Amino acid sequence: MKMTFRWFGEKDDSVTLQQIRQIPGVYGIVGALYDVPVGETWPIEKISELKTKVESYGLKLEVIESVNVHEDIKLGLPTRDRYIENYKKTIKNLGKLGIKVVCYNFMPVFDWIRTNLNEKLPDGSYVMSYDEDMLKGKDPLNLIEDMDNGSNGFILPGWELDRLKELKMLFDMYKDVDEEKLFENLKYFLENVIPTCEKYDVKMAIHPDDPPWSLFGLPRIVTCKENLERIVNLVDSPYNGLTLCSGSLGSNPENNIPELIRHFGKMGRIHFGHVRNIRFIGERKFYESAHLSSEGSFDMFEIMKAYYDIGFEGYVRPDHGRMIWNEKARPGYGLYDRALGVTYLNGLWEAITKMSK
Repeated sequence: MKMTFRWFGEKDDSVTLQQIRQIPGVYGIVGALYDVPVGETWPIEKISELKTKVESYGLKLEVIESVNVHEDIKLGLPTRDRYIENYKKTIKNLGKLGIKVVCYNFMPVFDWIRTNLNEKLPDGSYVMSYDEDMLKGKDPLNLIEDMDNGSNGFILPGWELDRLKELKMLFDMYKDVDEEKLFENLKYFLENVIPTCEKYDVKMAIHPDDPPWSLFGLPRIVTCKENLERIVNLVDSPYNGLTLCSGSLGSNPENNIPELIRHFGKMGRIHFGHVRNIRFIGERKFYESAHLSSEGSFDMFEIMKAYYDIGFEGYVRPDHGRMIWNEKARPGYGLYDRALGVTYLNGLWEAITKMSK
């Protein structure tokens, strides 16, 4: 297992590489180029600059999160081929610089959704939370405004306002796209990019939909074991794999995370793990808790044990952390609670490893 930490770059992250370097047991950075428009090719010079910067702090850059998929590809428009060609060129450039995994998602219009980015818990910490009741009857435009207002001044990944400014038009374009059509469009995308991934040794790792069910009438397909199985079989290649996000998939209690890890891990299809805990407070209501098992609803020991049992040698990272100790940062991506998460997960890993000998 290689422990990593998501970083948004020098210009848009309150956390520095120096700080990350001082967290015990962190192998590398999960990064991206945030100033390249979705659908355009990532210049190799810019990727190289990011990699050099990360490595100057003794860290690796082997995982990218995300190379976003252009909406025309998800919609299956005639223009998708141009964007797919650009995606392949990006994969080629990433592979030439030693990038091993690309995390991406195939969620229409919206990325992850929370209804409160700064919910205060009794201990004084702030967390992101989700309450389905708050979305009933809500205008999606108001949701975008809420997310922006709660962002603490940072650009939230997947919630770039420029991309969402044509929201009504996007919703109209998805009227004729159901789950089957979305599966078809994902298959078309993978059939085109996976040969490039194989050639340049870059593994694709699709992220689950977050939360894993349809919202605002938009289809979502990366939601459950059955659909994950279908996705990895759309193109039968080890380069077509998963980002196993415990918090996203686990927000549906019917998804057994340790079972999913063992099932898809044995197939060699988990390339990246997002490990976080959530606490259920009702049906389709939860908040993102500290990583410790007793703080949330998941047994984190069992989750890490499942990774150990499959002999996992890939990349993991702690996921969304709380805002603690008066830290001001991008919601979910402060330093302190994610550093605690790293230490806790590494401690579990060490204990499981020694207990198994």
